Amino acid sequence: MDNNEKTIILASASPRRLEIMRDHGIDPIVHPADIDEKIPAYTDVHQVPSSIASQKARAVFEEKAFSDGIIIGADTIVYLGDPEGPGEIMGKPADEEDGFRMLSELRGRTHMVITGVCIIDIASGKERVFSETTSVTFTDISDVDLKSYLRTPEAYDKAGGYAIQGTFAKYIKSFDGSYENVVGFPWERIKKEINILQEEL
Repeated sequence: MDNNEKTIILASASPRRLEIMRDHGIDPIVHPADIDEKIPAYTDVHQVPSSIASQKARAVFEEKAFSDGIIIGADTIVYLGDPEGPGEIMGKPADEEDGFRMLSELRGRTHMVITGVCIIDIASGKERVFSETTSVTFTDISDVDLKSYLRTPEAYDKAGGYAIQGTFAKYIKSFDGSYENVVGFPWERIKKEINILQEEL
């Protein structure tokens, strides 16, 4: 079955995720989940966004507002440190000071951007949950440039306090993996997982 035959419900209010889907010719129903996005206890950092993505998708599924279609929940984190050891999960900065702290720690270093995704087929209740990881390396940004950036609104609704697709792009030295994953929605992987799910029905 072609996933285009089914309505897709995006369990997220993210304009960037919606834009990525529209860029790929998909115009979903936007139905954000109402959940408390607390970081769960974890032994593997990849479990964190996958768990939150699952909570989002399942919350919409349990509303029973749709009789058919595919629900997609997603969550993105920035992680600095050893995946199997100590490190910091960076969410959206609370203020300019918090943003400066985050970006100061990230500059000149490589971090991971991890997006967790949960896809649920409403009619069957079957689901697929996975995460995608991209490594991102910053240049060694000056304090002056960081403070200038943090005076713009771009930093404050993004995990880690930056947007790879925005004005911060000039400070990205390199990345290894999916660009769209860093934006917050690895569509190529999502499309493959939807097709796998549909083949199982």
